[in-house]
Amino acid sequence: MKYRPLGRTGMHVAEVSFGAWAIGGGWGPVDDEQSMAALHQAVDAGVNFIDTADVYGDGRSERLIARLKRERPGEQIFVATKAGRRLNPHVAEGYNYENLRAFVERSLQNLETDCLDLVQLHCPPTPVYDRPEVFDALDRLTAEGKIRYYGVSVETVAEAMKAVEYPNVQTVQIIFNIFRQKPAENFFRTAQAKQVGILARVPLASGLLTGKITPETQFAADDHRNFNRHGEAFDVGETFSGVPLEAAFAALDGLKPLTPPGVTLAQFALRWILMFDAVSCAIPGARRPEQVLDNCAASELAPIEASKMEAIRVLYDTYIRPHVHHRW
Repeated sequence: MKYRPLGRTGMHVAEVSFGAWAIGGGWGPVDDEQSMAALHQAVDAGVNFIDTADVYGDGRSERLIARLKRERPGEQIFVATKAGRRLNPHVAEGYNYENLRAFVERSLQNLETDCLDLVQLHCPPTPVYDRPEVFDALDRLTAEGKIRYYGVSVETVAEAMKAVEYPNVQTVQIIFNIFRQKPAENFFRTAQAKQVGILARVPLASGLLTGKITPETQFAADDHRNFNRHGEAFDVGETFSGVPLEAAFAALDGLKPLTPPGVTLAQFALRWILMFDAVSCAIPGARRPEQVLDNCAASELAPIEASKMEAIRVLYDTYIRPHVHHRW
């Protein structure tokens, strides 16, 4: 496993880390013991950074991570969580000190710690980025010792650009993968100039970039790939990266032949993300130990040749760009 600096936080994190949405729920049936096995496999593989949120399984994901830390005493495991999506209604006005403090206190309890390594605003409404008092509240929580650092999880590049204008935003979590290439156009340069860490989420486009999903694949009723296909529950860009499946399958037909022998499509897709120096880490999810091993192996792959990077860009421009580039 290779490691990269997480912006200017002083943390050096595994470039292929662990996204813990799936072990909380929202991706079909989940078994806690299997989830724990996956978490332990991640640490065994060199993963030292886990991304979660207070709403993943209503705290279930955070509590599993707390158990992991109990079971791995002495291991340095950085945990990033998120706050804000517990608001109902989920409106900009709800992002105030009182609510954020309550969310942070709950995460502190779930994670069994007295200070959170990193708290991210959880895809808040766009007007939040025009409310300096929100970031003042996060500064206050930092000063109180409740959180070490804070960042944002965003839906759009425009939100990311606005967020990094606040001087104490340390990280930006954004969807970035072969099917969502826009962040690399301008935002990455800005983030590097400001020494802001970038967490690449949805790195496998909700499983599309594993190559294992077909037009016949059926998803469980409690899997967002079923219930959020058209953005019914949250931003549609979180599900299959917002790409219509017919366009995705056409692009995959061109992508699969580019994958080197002995390398899975998922590993190739993760290695593509790691070609961008601005990225601190990719955070693929996993519910089984074998998925973790497959993901982590991407860190050891050789760089992708320039000709293949160009071929991937052409596939994106041809099949994917018209559907997503203008939206996020």
